Order: sequence, then structure tokens, then C-alpha cells
Amino acid sequence: MPDSPPPSRDNFLTPRSRYWGEFTLSNLTFNANLQEFAQRVAFLCNLETGGKIPPEEAYDQIKRLWKDLKRSKKALLDTPPPELPPEELD
Repeated sequence: MPDSPPPSRDNFLTPRSRYWGEFTLSNLTFNANLQEFAQRVAFLCNLETGGKIPPEEAYDQIKRLWKDLKRSKKALLDTPPPELPPEELD
């Protein structure tokens, strides 16, 4: 049985999990944003723990990421989907 090639650097550093929820473009996009948020927070925590950035900088960057995620949620999940015109419903 041949060995599979190692994952690419991007897939190794920022793996993406498959989305299992109700499929809508908004849900899928928000899920991608949520996964990116989690990965960036993990990186910042590791940088702070390793002494590469001060705690205040880690906190400020995480706070900025959180605000971006909240804006994403509001734009993608808190607004009703546009109504289809009656001729497209048939």
C-alpha cells in the first residue's frame, strides 16, 4: 500500500474541518470565519505563552478578532435571507 503524501504546510498549520450543520451559504461562510478565529486565537495564545508577544498585545489582538467575528455573525446569521421573487418559487 503506497504511503500518502504528507499534508501541505497550509493544511498542517491551518486545518479545516468539514461542516456538518444545515447547509446555507451564510452558515458555511460563518463556519469558515469561526474556524479561522479559533486558529488565530490559538496562535496568539501560543505566541504569548512562549514569550514572543506581551499579554496586552495578545489580548488586544484577540479582542479585535472577536469584534470581527461578531460583525461576521451579524452580517451572515442575524439578517433574514432575501426573499425570492414569486416567479423563482415555481
